[in-house]
Amino acid sequence: MLTKLKDFASTFFVTGDPLIYGADVAIVLTTIAIVFVLTYFKKWTWLWKEWLTSVDHKKIGIMYLIASLLMLFRGGVDALLMRTQLALPNIQFLQADHYNEIFTTHGTIMILFMAMPMMFALFNIVVPLQLGARDVAYPFLNALSFWLFFFGAMLFNLSFVIGGSPDAGWLSYPPLSEMSHSPGVGENFYIWGIQISGIGSLATGINFLVTILKMRAPGMKLMNMPLFSWSVLSTSVMIIFAFPILTITLALLFVDRFLGAHFFTMTAGGNPMMYVNLIWMWGHPEVYIVVIPAFGIYSEIVSTFSKKKIFGYKSMVFSMMIISVLSFFTWVHHFFTMGAGADVNTFFAISTMAIGIPTGVKIFNWLFTMFRGRIQLKQPMLWTLAFIPCFVVGGATGVMLAVAPADYQYHNSYFLIAHFHQVLIGGVVFGYLAGIYYWWPKMFGFKLDEKLGKWAFWTWNIGFYVCFMPQYALGFMGMTRRVYTYGWDMGWAPLNLVSSIGAFLMGIGFIFQVWQISYSIKYGERDTTGDPWNARTLEWSIPSPAPMYNFATVPHVSEQDAWWAEKQAREAGKRAAAAPALEPIHMPKNSGIPIIMAAFWFVAGFGFVFSWIWMAVAGLLGVAACLLARSFQYDTDYYIPVDEIKRTEASFGRGI
Repeated sequence: MLTKLKDFASTFFVTGDPLIYGADVAIVLTTIAIVFVLTYFKKWTWLWKEWLTSVDHKKIGIMYLIASLLMLFRGGVDALLMRTQLALPNIQFLQADHYNEIFTTHGTIMILFMAMPMMFALFNIVVPLQLGARDVAYPFLNALSFWLFFFGAMLFNLSFVIGGSPDAGWLSYPPLSEMSHSPGVGENFYIWGIQISGIGSLATGINFLVTILKMRAPGMKLMNMPLFSWSVLSTSVMIIFAFPILTITLALLFVDRFLGAHFFTMTAGGNPMMYVNLIWMWGHPEVYIVVIPAFGIYSEIVSTFSKKKIFGYKSMVFSMMIISVLSFFTWVHHFFTMGAGADVNTFFAISTMAIGIPTGVKIFNWLFTMFRGRIQLKQPMLWTLAFIPCFVVGGATGVMLAVAPADYQYHNSYFLIAHFHQVLIGGVVFGYLAGIYYWWPKMFGFKLDEKLGKWAFWTWNIGFYVCFMPQYALGFMGMTRRVYTYGWDMGWAPLNLVSSIGAFLMGIGFIFQVWQISYSIKYGERDTTGDPWNARTLEWSIPSPAPMYNFATVPHVSEQDAWWAEKQAREAGKRAAAAPALEPIHMPKNSGIPIIMAAFWFVAGFGFVFSWIWMAVAGLLGVAACLLARSFQYDTDYYIPVDEIKRTEASFGRGI
């Protein structure tokens, strides 16, 4: 019996690597510390009632933000491990199989478990406030979306210490991801972690599409809507059309692995290129899914800190919607070398170049907005200014990759790695960091320290260029991606060392940001006005942080930049319209069903990972029970009385 238990433990847990043992110890100590703190301060009830069961979009946004920052740390550590291995030739820091696992988890985490939740965090925190709404269209579904993402991410990350991480790349191409090449459970963790979180992502897209179309403040026409909300609308459309493709693709791969089908195994009549086409039919819209909201963030920040209305509002709207359509017609540029033929390659080369046009339009719109503006170089604006040259370079190298004949030289080289990170970090991460700095006072009621923020900004940016500029040259020199070691004779050592130094500089920038947040919690400048940036949109018309109900009275909107227009009218001495009488506010009740249902999905996913059918069935039965319980739950809302609204507004110094 003891021998069987030892054999099971040796295959169930990941062993043999000091890094893994260190992670085990860190996980155990962190868990003990969290349990101790919550127990010592008697916060378990508070945690359950205020956060774990909350359907408040603002709290859900904050939980998304915390989760995404944790995933940024995990994915960043993976990157530093890879760059340590590549810093010099013939280093034995990582073995080949461990290196393959790390670059697989790094890519998956950064795109799906860092960028997506950071994007959803800003969706939740900002969009209802910009629209003058009191919540999203489906608050219960919103909470369920978060917990599905969270438990999907936890299931994926569990593979680091249990069962073994996936090692077939962040898109898991067959045959590497088939049982013949990946007989362990790592790929199953990949499939089910993404499947569970993907359901939540799809639900979020539906939720915010309906919210934007149906819950705007009275008088707010679509063409008066803030550009960040427009970017969310564009993104939601892409999510709704793209994520079902991912769901079906991974389902087919799991059927291959679990039931012995051969959708993607060529020797049995399948076609691995079908998988490559399907995954990129999702994968290329996905990169626009994460970057379009960043464009919306830049638009809000440039307008606010230039003290000007955005230049070319309609062209910005049209360009975002054009990108949302064209993004579905560019996927083949990821495999020009597959031999599809000149006609196919020509079509996708042209479509890829064409999508650069609406992207370029926005760059000029931001520059013209800043032209002759009264620019303030606050932290959000610094990150925005850093983005523009970075993204221009990334866009130019993207057009180079779009030239099909030239792509035969660039394909799978470090030139591609440099381009990809140039647009994903310079466009997405810089954008979301700018948005976090911008809306941080609205979330928490205080600003982040400027001095520490500038240290973070410069170390991040200097580190970025030091890290990725050498990789363009390495690509031209013939260094391909997914190489875990190389010889001194290749001539790659100096540039790889420089690149690794840049990666660690970015890591130092992240440490400065953690320090900045910790310092600002106690010493940061408090926002007593609700409008610390003298901004333009409705979220800045209410206190910081926003009350539970957002708006005591629903605002009426008649033009673009509604809050700015109201402030200008006040300065001109125009009398504001009398506020309508307060009425009880209808709000949704908290619910524990979303977190419980997502936990059952986790159980089902874990069962499928190890082919423990009894556990998978139990998990799915739990999901069904939660759905049934919800269908018989009628007491799902309540009203905030007028007296409580008055007391809340008075506590903010806003008598009504």
